[in-house]
Amino acid sequence: MIAVGGVVSVVAVALFSRRLGVASPLLLVVAGAAIGTLPEVSATSIQPHWILGGVLPPLLYSAAINIPNTDFRRNLKPITGLAVLLVVVSTAAAAVLFHALMPEIGWPAAFALAAVLSPTDAVAATAVGRKLGLPSRLLAILEGEGLVNDATALVLLRSAVAAMGAGVTAGGIIGDFALAVVGAVAVGAAVGVLNVRIRQRIGDPVMNTAISFVVPFVAYIPAEDFGFSGVLAVVVAGLVTSDLAARFLKAEDRITEETNWRTLAFLMEGFIFLLMGISLEDVLFDVGNSGFSVDEALLYGAVASLLLIMVRLAFVVPLVAMIKRDDKRAVDSKPHIEGWRDRLKNDDLPGEIEPRRVEWLEHRIAKASADIDFRMRESLGWRAGAVLAWSGMRGAVTVAAAQTLPVDTPYRAELVLIAYVAAALMLLFQGSTLPWVIRKFRVERDSPEELRDQHLKMMRELADAGEEALNQEAKRQDINQSIIERVRRDSLIGRQQPMGAEDDLEEQRESYIRLRIAVIEAERTRMLRHMKLGTFSSEVIDDIRKLLDLEEARLQQLSDRSD
Repeated sequence: MIAVGGVVSVVAVALFSRRLGVASPLLLVVAGAAIGTLPEVSATSIQPHWILGGVLPPLLYSAAINIPNTDFRRNLKPITGLAVLLVVVSTAAAAVLFHALMPEIGWPAAFALAAVLSPTDAVAATAVGRKLGLPSRLLAILEGEGLVNDATALVLLRSAVAAMGAGVTAGGIIGDFALAVVGAVAVGAAVGVLNVRIRQRIGDPVMNTAISFVVPFVAYIPAEDFGFSGVLAVVVAGLVTSDLAARFLKAEDRITEETNWRTLAFLMEGFIFLLMGISLEDVLFDVGNSGFSVDEALLYGAVASLLLIMVRLAFVVPLVAMIKRDDKRAVDSKPHIEGWRDRLKNDDLPGEIEPRRVEWLEHRIAKASADIDFRMRESLGWRAGAVLAWSGMRGAVTVAAAQTLPVDTPYRAELVLIAYVAAALMLLFQGSTLPWVIRKFRVERDSPEELRDQHLKMMRELADAGEEALNQEAKRQDINQSIIERVRRDSLIGRQQPMGAEDDLEEQRESYIRLRIAVIEAERTRMLRHMKLGTFSSEVIDDIRKLLDLEEARLQQLSDRSD
């Protein structure tokens, strides 16, 4: 009944939040707090390790397989700045504050509490941002930050907890962090490759998706056992899977997996925010039993939230300046890149260069040119920077991480309440005012005209690739001309016509399906090339990828029924 009630509550609040135009995480926390006051409703039986090790890995994996790798690569510098450097700065600043307010807890506990509060939760920010039309680059930065910053914070938390029992040097913390990152990347990459290669050999989409559900834990558990960052290993596994799936997994497998993972992520996200609200009464009860002042803990939590907001505001100013500087440098380098492209086109290269080397140069130049066009098209200004600075909400992961503090931590109950108060205040205050900030600074969304032009241009390119593949297949095989004409007509993306039993080409269905799949494969190959180079917007590529997947899955089902 508890699980049923949780699912019903999450869905009901999500539907209600859409009507109100409010991000569902905010209402879920409020609803959870109300549910927590009911008799016999408590979150004490839910161990925080279940959240960090059972809910967080699938959530991060679901986000990682859905974020475009090109967007992650292009925004790696700001993502790293926010997810690593800002987390470290926030931890240091908050630790100084907590030690000044409560010197009796000691430096290790102060750093542990600060590490708990340092990572942001991007769910509420991106939910509001998508609804109000934030530019895709800003959303990509927020999503990337949310993917990586948990790993940084949990490594810092682990070091702080270790320092409570024994001396830990700054060099030891840096070495531990480096080892955690390098090891996590290795484990995550290996799991991602094995995931796709194994599932490539499974023909059933249901079993394929079932295997994908254990992938986050296959990456998380061994990474943690080796002392690496389990959450970072999960993120890397998701990114690698996303990159390889488009090339090696069947369309039906990708469609089924995407639908199931979105559903699972929706429920888990709602669950942790609902749990955050339900746990309020338990946190207050623990503090009361410990004899601490609840008023004092509330005050310290409010002061900490104010400090963390100010730190993020101060950090984003040089970050946006760096982004604008890098964008300008990229634009200034465009003539140089165009010069190299002209030299390749005119075969004006020094000495003899192997064809493979020429092909590599062409790829690098095309990629660099696409990156420059992206920076020119989607440059972030100070208005977007203001929204980025105000999107530092904390979430339920902060509360769960706080409850993992050792039971012998000085003033543990009060520290957990401080973390809860700071996280709840930032989530409710910043989350509720973020729409006003977006409207106040008039952050412009991606140009619909530009996206439409890109969409039409890419469709024409894919149609050309499909036409070329069709002509090659027609030359190799003796196929009725009427079949070829039908395939040519139906291969215009988005204009496919259904083929029923009354079709006059029913007897030649097999030839038709084989040709259509060959054309789609040629179109997908061209799309993957553009996806790797980043020639078009990720939104455009994703829309067309879904069209190709849906049509290929339909044709594959027709082929299976005719066998």
